[in-house]
Amino acid sequence: QVQLVVSGGGLVQAGGSLRLSCAASGGTFSHYAMGWFRQVPGKEREYVAGMTFSGYTTSYADSVKGRFTISRDNAKKSAYLQMNSLKPEDTAIYYCAAKATPRNTPLTLRHDYDIWGQGTQVTVSS
Repeated sequence: QVQLVVSGGGLVQAGGSLRLSCAASGGTFSHYAMGWFRQVPGKEREYVAGMTFSGYTTSYADSVKGRFTISRDNAKKSAYLQMNSLKPEDTAIYYCAAKATPRNTPLTLRHDYDIWGQGTQVTVSS
């Protein structure tokens, strides 16, 4: 199975952009649905975005719809989260997740995924 390494977090001003990367090693990346979640201290980890193994179908949490874009490059065995128009409330630790599944709709629940990368801090200043 794949292992995931997340990169790209940092500090950005409100209105700015960041791109998170999730690099996979091992396994057959193209078999995996991918997702992004985020968590702030004291709160549950929440769904941000998901993409099917094929990359044809994506979904987003309402709070990020129109601002964030999930994508993948199977040749590079990587998934990405492009975050634009960032708001202070986007501040969180961001995680990528994977699940080997032929399902043709994105996985949106935390327990749907069984492989997780380490988190990366995203801080948006006002």
